[in-house]
Amino acid sequence: MTYQERIARDPKICGGDPVFAGTRVTLRTVLASLAAGDSADEILADFPSLKSEDIQAAISFAAASAEEDLPVPAVPSIR
Repeated sequence: MTYQERIARDPKICGGDPVFAGTRVTLRTVLASLAAGDSADEILADFPSLKSEDIQAAISFAAASAEEDLPVPAVPSIR
């Protein structure tokens, strides 16, 4: 399963912000919780409509976004 299957965008739900399919929990909320150090179990307890696959989808989304948007420093060459 890919993150695209778990994350949806609908202008009628949460103003079009990305949410986890079938919920009103935004991707931004889950990513902020992960960044704050919350565990997957804590997030799932806070948002019972989420599944563990949603947490993994958020992490996959963040990883894919980092690959696309952030420059990666070059590996220094050994002389």
